[in-house]
Amino acid sequence: MSEESKRSGGALVAPPMSSANGRTSSSGSNPEKKVVIKSADMKEDMQKEAIDIAIAAFEKCSVEKDAAENIKKMFDNKYGPTWHCIVGKNFGSYVTHETNHFVYFYLDSKAVLLFKSG
Repeated sequence: MSEESKRSGGALVAPPMSSANGRTSSSGSNPEKKVVIKSADMKEDMQKEAIDIAIAAFEKCSVEKDAAENIKKMFDNKYGPTWHCIVGKNFGSYVTHETNHFVYFYLDSKAVLLFKSG
């Protein structure tokens, strides 16, 4: 978790805005998404990309496992192995990650945990 996230209690709420500015998207038939970053140890441009990829994955996949696979593979291809992704509405986790390679956020009502390890 970044020092800024620790100081702010770990929760950042992003108001609806265009995908060019960061946290949400109004792409396709799906209007704006509510994004809440719960915890992050990742550069902001990579966080934005994770959110954009997650939005696209949820539009493409109706099953959470498939969305998680899609997000993981996109990050493996762009940033090298080994990324892990968990998507869902109810799960617990405790993970070890590489520095600057962790983000945990909500996209509407679904949580996305994405991190690099190994």
